[in-house]
Amino acid sequence: MTIKKWIKTPKGYVVITLLAYLLIASIGYKNILGIKNAIVAVIVAVSIDIIFNILGKRKWTMPDGAVITGLIIGLILSSTTPIGIITITTILAILSKHLLVYKKKPIFNPAAFGLLLSVLFLKTGQSWWGAFGDLSVWTIIFLLVGGYIIANRIHKFPQVFTFLGTSFVLLALMGHFSIGDAVDALRPPFINATIFFGFFMLTDPPTSPAKDKDQVIFGFLTAVAGTIIYAVFGGLIYLFIGLCFGNLFTYLKKRSTSKRTVNRTGITRTIRYGS
Repeated sequence: MTIKKWIKTPKGYVVITLLAYLLIASIGYKNILGIKNAIVAVIVAVSIDIIFNILGKRKWTMPDGAVITGLIIGLILSSTTPIGIITITTILAILSKHLLVYKKKPIFNPAAFGLLLSVLFLKTGQSWWGAFGDLSVWTIIFLLVGGYIIANRIHKFPQVFTFLGTSFVLLALMGHFSIGDAVDALRPPFINATIFFGFFMLTDPPTSPAKDKDQVIFGFLTAVAGTIIYAVFGGLIYLFIGLCFGNLFTYLKKRSTSKRTVNRTGITRTIRYGS
């Protein structure tokens, strides 16, 4: 595939958008440390991805999925995060992509899974600096425009709207009844993180459903699970836990559908051949 054709693919759109965010955020914060971390994350992600493909003797494909995972990790972890932590987080993410699979597709969103483990075991800090959380409020426009283009390109509006709508309604209700720190979640940088997450992590095609009905259920469950975690523990880890819960739902739904298909096939053969 030529570069010109690749740019027009969904992953091409995502990579270009994330690179634009990386540049805009670096200029806005007047700091290039985030770029350095993103480069490290991308190199590590691509390297591990290629190693797995070689060991599995798979046909060569552009490791753009690994590039996206590396960029997301670089844009979420604090720009002051040590290189070693960046490397370990990225390795965990790519390992989950290749080891936790069903029918050769990852069960969990690699970036979310790696970041979740890094928070739980490495106590990493997440600034979501690539979502412009500490910049002027108007920079949210970049998230909305880029996110709209991506969601439209991969047909994921049902789950994005369901997730964002459910999240904001539940958080507003929690804020009204003074449950946890819900009011803060409706302000920058939390709202920036939620929008970035909804458009660029929730919509990962291999780990999210394709049908509109399933997308709505997926978005709703992810939002509810995440909001409950936020009410209890606070912080931004709730986004990752919510997504992993939604990914698990998608995995179980695929397994259930596959079993029903196998059973129907077996019944059909039994009737046809009288065995």
